[in-house]
Amino acid sequence: MDLILWRHAEAADGTPDHARKLTAKGVKQAGKIAALLHQHLPDDTRILVSPTTRTQQTVAALTNHFTLAPAIAPGASAQAVLQAARWPDAGGAVLIVGHQPTLGEVAAQLLGCSDYSLSIKKGALWWFGWREREGPAQTTLRLVITPEFL
Repeated sequence: MDLILWRHAEAADGTPDHARKLTAKGVKQAGKIAALLHQHLPDDTRILVSPTTRTQQTVAALTNHFTLAPAIAPGASAQAVLQAARWPDAGGAVLIVGHQPTLGEVAAQLLGCSDYSLSIKKGALWWFGWREREGPAQTTLRLVITPEFL
């Protein structure tokens, strides 16, 4: 199984929080990551998106075929995100478009540092894999990239 964490791109400040929109920079960030995903994302990837405006605008750079997932809204727990993705048992690939600090907590947990949270930059993508070979199952970090590197 692959689990891809995509933090929403840069959004304008304001209230209410769930209605914040991407800035012009955020639109460019989302487009850069979407171009990368178009090249590498499996066709049957499940896409789960927080029900905020900024996450929906971020994923719109990639596709309009996604599922809104209230379980990954701002303030969600890392465990809620992993349950929504059905990690690691679902098979295939799941793309989560969400928020900090939750995505950083998910990343830390997958890397074996559950007492910590990692900082995931706006618009960044973290791609994890799960595989079972001879011996114990393994979580692998396949890619970390920010829009500025594209």
